[in-house]
Amino acid sequence: MTRNSTTGDTASPAATTNITSSDEARPARRNRRRTTGIVISVLVGAFLAFDIVIKLTRPQEVVDSMAKLGFPIDQALVMGVVLLVCLIVFAIPRTAVLGALGITAYLGGAVTANMRIEAPLFDTVLFAVYTGVLMWIGLALRRPELLKVAGLKR
Repeated sequence: MTRNSTTGDTASPAATTNITSSDEARPARRNRRRTTGIVISVLVGAFLAFDIVIKLTRPQEVVDSMAKLGFPIDQALVMGVVLLVCLIVFAIPRTAVLGALGITAYLGGAVTANMRIEAPLFDTVLFAVYTGVLMWIGLALRRPELLKVAGLKR
């Protein structure tokens, strides 16, 4: 006979539920996915933080690339601040989806700016798309309920 610790009732061995190895593996798998999502999000966040720093400090490479894209150099400050706000909102778990939407919009602007000057497609134009996709993968691994909202999971 086994004793139920919450109610104090005794039950026969046949009445107790058996925990299978697949039940025990679910939390471990969920934790591994969440950890992977956090790592991906941190890597994307670190890259975006670097982008913010160079936009705010404006080294010569940024001055040259802004001119090449047709933006006045003062716009680098605006871009850096907008991305900083979006990244902070993304870093807060409760508002991460809102931050991801802002970053996605920001990256969409980067794609458009690079397409306008006919930059190389796969390594320049689509780099912002790769970053955005990676960001959303990290977020979906951290918050699997997003897959339900997107209709990708029941």
